[in-house]
Amino acid sequence: MIDIDRPKLEGSVAVGEGRRIGFAEFGSATGRAVFWLHGTPGARRQIPLEARAYAERNDIRIIGLDRPGVGSSTSYSYPNVLSFAHDLSTVADTLGIDRFAVIGLSGGGPYALGVAHAMPERVVVTGILGGVAPTVGPDEVGGGAMVLGKFLAPMLPVFGAPIGRVLSSIVRVARPIAEPAITIYGRLSPAADRELLQRPEFKAMFLDDLLNGGRKQMEAPFADVVVFARDWGFSVGDITGPVRWWHGDRDHIIPHTHGEHMVQLLPDAKLFTMAGESHLGGLGMAVDIIAELMGVWDQEQPLIRQ
Repeated sequence: MIDIDRPKLEGSVAVGEGRRIGFAEFGSATGRAVFWLHGTPGARRQIPLEARAYAERNDIRIIGLDRPGVGSSTSYSYPNVLSFAHDLSTVADTLGIDRFAVIGLSGGGPYALGVAHAMPERVVVTGILGGVAPTVGPDEVGGGAMVLGKFLAPMLPVFGAPIGRVLSSIVRVARPIAEPAITIYGRLSPAADRELLQRPEFKAMFLDDLLNGGRKQMEAPFADVVVFARDWGFSVGDITGPVRWWHGDRDHIIPHTHGEHMVQLLPDAKLFTMAGESHLGGLGMAVDIIAELMGVWDQEQPLIRQ
């Protein structure tokens, strides 16, 4: 197993109401900032090693955030997806970050879009990697894993936390078998994801993220599903900033048609279809994705200040 260096900086930020949000920084401490929002499940260290090294070489500051109930973040139930934006804004203010890019992987996608909607003056560009789409309202699309999620959502506020606590206990006790568990998951995944999870650096990243996710980590995915199954609090078509969307055409969790649907709704968006890739394909292309987003940033016209 590959040894993984600790983040350059790691801690938590008070975001009000007695709550905190955990974060981990990689790359350059003074570079252009990119907030990386993990998948469901996941935590602040779910950032590929190649992306961390690229950020270091190219003066980019990547900040991974724990969502509520994960790692160093306090448990909390958002009323809708958009509510997360206030927490990220507080973290950015505390870390001295004015403008930034945001990347959302899978379950991090809706939150990234919510941030882009809430802070168009601060979010330079948004990247989505196989992101979840709305399941209700005028922007909804059917199919994929959220069909089951939408069905279970009414029950999860009652049963999600107890089930999550049991799973978290298993993870804590089963640290020695965590690596084999990742291997088994890979074997059950489509070929593209299986090949990625066989790469030592990705297995090491997932293992590090899993074992540092905190005691409540397994409760958080249920909270995500509940929020995704509600009205998100904004219309996707009202996001004015540039969005770049990557989606595998063999994604077995979030169908490629969902990416097509979302890009059609967004006023300024471009879809990058990853041929032959499944749900985790964006992680394998993290360097290309960050480079594309920085290219969009470079093309932005300077703000005219009065």
